[in-house]
Amino acid sequence: MTLGLATASAMMMACSGSPDTVKPQDVASESAAGTSEIVYVNSDSLLANYEYFKDVRTRLQTKAEQKEKDLRTQAESFQKEVQRFQQNAAGMTQQQAQATEQRLMQKQQQLQALQQSSGNELMTEESEEMKKIYDRVEEYLKQLSQEEGYKMVLTYQRGNSAILYGDSTLDITERVVSALNKTYEGEKAEADKQKEEEKKK
Repeated sequence: MTLGLATASAMMMACSGSPDTVKPQDVASESAAGTSEIVYVNSDSLLANYEYFKDVRTRLQTKAEQKEKDLRTQAESFQKEVQRFQQNAAGMTQQQAQATEQRLMQKQQQLQALQQSSGNELMTEESEEMKKIYDRVEEYLKQLSQEEGYKMVLTYQRGNSAILYGDSTLDITERVVSALNKTYEGEKAEADKQKEEEKKK
């Protein structure tokens, strides 16, 4: 399972409104007045360059691959048990065969339940991580909007956006990515520092 860019992009809408509330005359009047009260962020570029998102995606992909490997190993082991039973069934009593069949059926059900729970666990973790990413972006955009006087920050995604055209001067993606990465680098440095201090204790 991979962290879906489509899912992530859908969560990038932030600040004070949605594209549906923007009227063409509002954008035109604000642009004509020389202000930039409405700006936009390219969600594809943001996610492609946001180091926190990339680290989360890598970690979840690694975890998903490990779970898949573990499940595959258990499934192969179960298949071998079934094959051994099929080979030895002729030499078993009816009672032994029925008991073995019952045990194998229970094991199969356990494997199916484990596969389902593993998938649900990964989906839940992905959802939680995407909420953290959304919260980080939203928190920064609120702060930036207060500083710059933005009334609305729209999200733009090629092929799936309410924005058919946006002047490049209104694109603040690079600024947002730079600030978010700077904050994340500081957090990582602080976390690494704490780990080093704990090792010394």
